[in-house]
Amino acid sequence: MNKLYVVGIGPGNYENMTIRADEALKDSDVIIGYTVYVDLVKDRYPDKEFLTTPMTKEAARCEMALESAKNGKTTAMICSGDSGIYGMAALCYELRGEATEPEIDVIPGLTAAASGASILGAPLTHDFAIISLSDRLTPWEKIEARLRAASAADLSIVLYNPVSKGRPDHLKKACDIMLENLPETRICGIARNIGREGESMRVMTLKELKEAECDMFCTVFIGNAMTKVMGDKMVTPRGYREVSDVR
Repeated sequence: MNKLYVVGIGPGNYENMTIRADEALKDSDVIIGYTVYVDLVKDRYPDKEFLTTPMTKEAARCEMALESAKNGKTTAMICSGDSGIYGMAALCYELRGEATEPEIDVIPGLTAAASGASILGAPLTHDFAIISLSDRLTPWEKIEARLRAASAADLSIVLYNPVSKGRPDHLKKACDIMLENLPETRICGIARNIGREGESMRVMTLKELKEAECDMFCTVFIGNAMTKVMGDKMVTPRGYREVSDVR
């Protein structure tokens, strides 16, 4: 049966790619993806055919991948982070419809919430929500409602797509919304260029986050009421007994 892998490649560096993802790419004849993501893997799989589409051409990319697999080429559609969390897996299934070919095999990857959290310390040890600030596919009113609900519930929050050239003020707007329920002193963090050259992290308050420089290479973390700074790291306790009781 013709095969389409939908592969999460993690942050983009080989060390954070799963063995299953690597094996799927080795098994593929064609690797398809957003130009930036293809550039991250191209050198490691030099014998493959590579096809790319620019940003906002996700449907065309999935159609291309499905057609390649239908034509008998084992094909991999690559996604940054995880293939199902803001990835292309659902769209590939939607475009295939009720058909059973090509076979779709979803390969999970390390999403930015997990990889960014490891840089910052341990900010997601308890319940958390992931919210994208991109309103290209989701109305901003719905994003606002989700931000209010998550902050009111005292969840730790991870913000994807915090800022772009077309929406430079979305992170500031999100901070204002969260400040309706959270104190200015709430511990926050930014992880940038996760797993890539120039990787960095910053820990700050919610007040400072509102004015912080940020871009599309950043993943933003807002702690819950228990989150604290330990050394230079952001740590959210799980809620075990006091540490002194369990040592």
